[in-house]
Amino acid sequence: MNKDWSELNRSMQAQIKRKDTYREGVDTLFALRNELMRVISSFKSDLTREAFDAIPFVNANGYHCKTIAYSIWHIFRIEDIVAHTLIDGTEQVFFTGGYQRRIHSPVITTGNELVKYQIADFSRQLDLEELYSYISEVKERTEKIINGLSYDMLKMKISDERKARLQSLHVVSKDENAIWLVDYWCGKDIRGLIQMPFSRHWIMHTEASLRIREKLGSAALRG
Repeated sequence: MNKDWSELNRSMQAQIKRKDTYREGVDTLFALRNELMRVISSFKSDLTREAFDAIPFVNANGYHCKTIAYSIWHIFRIEDIVAHTLIDGTEQVFFTGGYQRRIHSPVITTGNELVKYQIADFSRQLDLEELYSYISEVKERTEKIINGLSYDMLKMKISDERKARLQSLHVVSKDENAIWLVDYWCGKDIRGLIQMPFSRHWIMHTEASLRIREKLGSAALRG
């Protein structure tokens, strides 16, 4: 793991555990997310369209067996679902913004159910301009939600009503590669969700995308 990102993540986790350092922890979280967002944004300016859809580690085990386009989709669909449906009890950006139509996505899910060349086929269908509009809006909205959380609210678990609402939206596939997410998220308190989908999850998929970029070499770069 990138040392700077790892250190920010470690600091944030320690800070949000204590009431007197909680707000510092939120600032650290946002600093980490801003660093990662700079990398994700650099892909848009630096890489060819083909690089976003390439899957050079298709048979590997690990986050790098995806595509860059998929990884970006996956990070922010999960964040949108968790932040809005589970934590805030509000409508997802994906739906309020009409992003399925705008992005041209064949699915509304997190994409966990897709494997190997299904991931590459999915990636090629996405409108990258609209995908980047989506992720920017999700990041902004999530951070507003986090800013509104008090320290005491971090101990709250996801209610049965919100879990049922999540299931009714069909945004998590019933495929065995995806359905576990429902119980995983709903078994955590809000602090636990901040520590995974909103931080560490970003790191893992961003690092995987950087590994894909490195594997593709100069062919990935715009001329």
